[in-house]
Amino acid sequence: MALSKEKRQFGDFQTPDHLAQEVTHLLKQRYQLSPEMILEPTCGTGAFIRAALRHFPTAHILGRDINPSYIQDAQQSLVNYPDAHQVTLQQGDFFTIDWQGLLSKLSNHILILGNPPWVTSSELSRLNQQNLPAKSNHQNRRGIEAITGSANFDISEWMLLQFSQWLPPQSGILAMLCKSSVARKVVNQVQRNQSQPFSADIYIIDAKQHFNVSVDACLFVFRYDSSGDCLCHLYSSLDAPISSGAIGERNGILVRHIPQYDAWSHLIGQNLTYTWRSGLKHDCAKVMELEPVSEGQFINGMGQTYDLESTYLYPLLKSSDVGNGRTQNYRKVVLVTQTYIGEETHLIENIAPKTWRYLLDHSERLNKRKSSIYKNKPFYSIFGIGDYSFKPWKIAISGLYKSLAFQLISPLGDKPVMLDDTVNFLSFDNQAEAEFVLELLNSEPAQSCLDSMIFWNDKRPITIDILRRLSLQAVAQELGLLDLYTHWAKAIHVNRQGQLELGLF
Repeated sequence: MALSKEKRQFGDFQTPDHLAQEVTHLLKQRYQLSPEMILEPTCGTGAFIRAALRHFPTAHILGRDINPSYIQDAQQSLVNYPDAHQVTLQQGDFFTIDWQGLLSKLSNHILILGNPPWVTSSELSRLNQQNLPAKSNHQNRRGIEAITGSANFDISEWMLLQFSQWLPPQSGILAMLCKSSVARKVVNQVQRNQSQPFSADIYIIDAKQHFNVSVDACLFVFRYDSSGDCLCHLYSSLDAPISSGAIGERNGILVRHIPQYDAWSHLIGQNLTYTWRSGLKHDCAKVMELEPVSEGQFINGMGQTYDLESTYLYPLLKSSDVGNGRTQNYRKVVLVTQTYIGEETHLIENIAPKTWRYLLDHSERLNKRKSSIYKNKPFYSIFGIGDYSFKPWKIAISGLYKSLAFQLISPLGDKPVMLDDTVNFLSFDNQAEAEFVLELLNSEPAQSCLDSMIFWNDKRPITIDILRRLSLQAVAQELGLLDLYTHWAKAIHVNRQGQLELGLF
């Protein structure tokens, strides 16, 4: 069943009572907690309030929620609890409450407990809602990352970071249900910005079972601890007796498997010769992606058939094609309106008048693209385009699939293949060079090094940031192929303008 707009607005996934009971039981037994004060900042209908009363009956409990009807429901649910007088529930907006001031007045033995909203800032923006924290670049993103959405963040991430800053040392503990990716980001931010030692644990929970959503979720437990190892220990479930591993910071990044990373850390470095790119970004698949039906005839995503010139149409492989190894032929073509970002598009009118007419017919849809990257750009602009897009040979990998399966992409239909923006790729002028680099990427050292950094349960586990950390030169040296690498890295290439380039791809 689809969530209502109101529920989506607040990331509203009410915690089942049985899960709240399991969590509080774990906190009491494993961490030997006996808090004097429990704060539930987004208490909803009170599942954690009731669980806390059962497992910590002597604690004073404060609950807050933006929804007054939830506060009323929570209060009503406590009528038959003998220790209900220990609970104070109030309506309030998380983003307007002075939490730091409130925490400073409370006992040092504090447990901050709950289930903050599972919603991102961009999701709230799409819903045109104002229930957002004040804007701040808390991830230190720059330039195009912020414009294209890399700066998008989960509201719960912001909330948890605030509480981590205000948590009393030694005697305060944070225990929250959240996305696992949020927990990792919080750990990474704390490692970067705090000098105090800490302890952190992630317990995987089944979000499909508990909340009917397909999200990698967890119980995140965090506290400052003078004996803490500043690592985040992983547990496969709430009742897992021992940790299955630990993630932590290495060279300024969060690493999934520390021993494995340490074994291959000598392969980390910059690639000055080979640059990973993302595929084409157009944000209008129904118009820009078409299926060939006969010679010169194409059908778009709205079922409309057009007679178009082939000049601006290129074979397209999507993430599912690359991820499943379907790279020898193509199902769709994509309309490529520019050869570089910002190129004037009016040239299409004279070179391919039928294509220009097609674009005019769909101007309304194309002009409705919401991303700010299209602002003040030529009509029908695209992104993720450059000389590298038109090189005949590519090595590609889907960012969405949970496998380090690099694919060699050859020209199809006498044209270079375009890839969608969920695919990462390297580009080459000749097949022999591409095959050599593919050999490096498929080698055991390269695969193990990359695997140690990838969080496989993420929605898009394989990112350009991770791929760019692997030095192909270091891999070549590890394999005894440095001379061959040097041969290709120093090769002279010709760009689309006919200019010679030395070792630039």
